Order: sequence, then C-alpha cells, then structure tokens
Amino acid sequence: MKVAFATEDMLHVDAHFGWAKNLAIYQISADSHCFVEAIQFDGDLKEDGSEDKLLPKIDAIRDCAIVYVAAIGGSAAAKVVNAKVHPIKVVQPEPIAELLERLQKVLQGTPPPWLRKALAKGQERSVNFDDNEEETSHV
Repeated sequence: MKVAFATEDMLHVDAHFGWAKNLAIYQISADSHCFVEAIQFDGDLKEDGSEDKLLPKIDAIRDCAIVYVAAIGGSAAAKVVNAKVHPIKVVQPEPIAELLERLQKVLQGTPPPWLRKALAKGQERSVNFDDNEEETSHV
C-alpha cells in the first residue's frame, strides 16, 4: 500500500496538511518499504480558508491508504476521508523512517480493523458464496 507523509524537510512528519510544501510517498508492505516520489507544492500555502490549495494535495494522495500529518483542519480531514485515505496526526515531529518501521511491524502482526480496511484499498472485494452455502447446509 502507499502511504503519504506531510513534510517540510523530507525526513520528518512536521507539516500541517494544508500548509505542507512536500508530500513524501512511500510503498510499504510487511516486509519492506521504498520511497516512491516527492510531490512539491508552491504558492501561499498558509492562506487559511482557501479550499483551492487542498485539491492538488488530495489528488496527490488519492491512491494512498494513509497520510501522516502534524495537523489537519476539519474540512481538509473530511475531504481526505472522503477520498478514502486515513489521516493520522502525529503529536510532535517524528522521523518518517521510524513511522515506516512501526507501521511495518504492525503489518507483520494483526493489523487493527481500520488498517485492514486501508490495506484493502484498491483491491477488488471477493466473496466466495460456495463456502457459505456449505456451512449453512450442515445446520
């Protein structure tokens, strides 16, 4: 799955989603992670109330399952969730490398339901009705 990080220095999650100059995108699995791309944003990013600045960012993370941010406004959070991306707020600036390692460890175990749902993003849902019919026929 892909994960995005709102960052100023490309090393830490240290940026407000709407104000972030960069989004670092990584591909992650239980076994590995790798840097995919850095998306840079220009202009007056700190202009409060400007919803226009959010659209390119939401488009940039649309194929990500998670976005880590230092902060995110209510309107932006609603738009991110609507794009089926799970925002995660960090309390203080944290190194992206440490967040990737922690997320990998969670993926190696039993991920919580919200993360299992995020992992399934972009995958076809399949239902095997044959198994259900067999189970109910024994009742």
